[in-house]
Amino acid sequence: MKAGTAKGLAKKVEPRPLRQADLSQVQGIFTDVDGTLTTGHKLRSQTIRALEQLSGSGLRVVLVSGRPAGWGEAWARQLPVDGVIVENGGLFFLKGKKGELRKVYLEPPGQREANRKRLEEEVHRVLAQVPGARLSVDSRYTEVDLAVDYNEEARLGDAGASAIETLLRARGVTAVRSSVHVNCWLGRFDKLSASRRFARVAWGEKLEPADGRYVYAGDSFNDAPMFQAFKLGVGVANVRAVLDRIDAPPAFITRAPEGRGFEELARALLARRRPSRSRGVST
Repeated sequence: MKAGTAKGLAKKVEPRPLRQADLSQVQGIFTDVDGTLTTGHKLRSQTIRALEQLSGSGLRVVLVSGRPAGWGEAWARQLPVDGVIVENGGLFFLKGKKGELRKVYLEPPGQREANRKRLEEEVHRVLAQVPGARLSVDSRYTEVDLAVDYNEEARLGDAGASAIETLLRARGVTAVRSSVHVNCWLGRFDKLSASRRFARVAWGEKLEPADGRYVYAGDSFNDAPMFQAFKLGVGVANVRAVLDRIDAPPAFITRAPEGRGFEELARALLARRRPSRSRGVST
């Protein structure tokens, strides 16, 4: 994903405060994980409680992350969510009516195998060109994409991450940053295409551009397709760090950053869902 051009940046509108969002028709929420649910790379108990309350109120909850398939399976089994989209849309897990877990890939086996082989070759060529660049520790658990660590164990900064993105894109690899990694893959998918397919497979629904039934919460560059497509795109406050460079900003923004920002969004959703009974989410 390319950085926004000067023309594109000129058209961007500053996100509005979350309080201005019409959440009255919301039936569910798609949410990023790192930097959106996590706070300082950890899941707070209050954030997990927010997920429990959202699910308990009847709202659908789907995690959408660049993290590996292995993480996604664990989240789908252990967290109060309806499904998990991982590897930037390469595959997803959804729960059946009896709690059984179903795994769905966005591309057929032969294509995945060929793409994976070439991806590994291209990524390792690029790693050799950027001092200090290395695969993320969790890349060994991926099936479709790979991740280069720039802000988890490694400290490459914006310059290093940008160099990696540029070199990968020059080799025909899709590369886009999360708050911790440069995620890279070969294939015609992203968080948005996977979310649309998830909605069709899980609920028999079509996600529309102006759909007010679903919220998307995120914080970084790889959330741009979702911010652009969702009428109710919400950035947690730390998204401000990339607003001048992200391809599409969120329509709304929370006051608090990271997981606390998600908890703020959860309170707003619950207040409109059950105005007479909601007790909110503690902070």
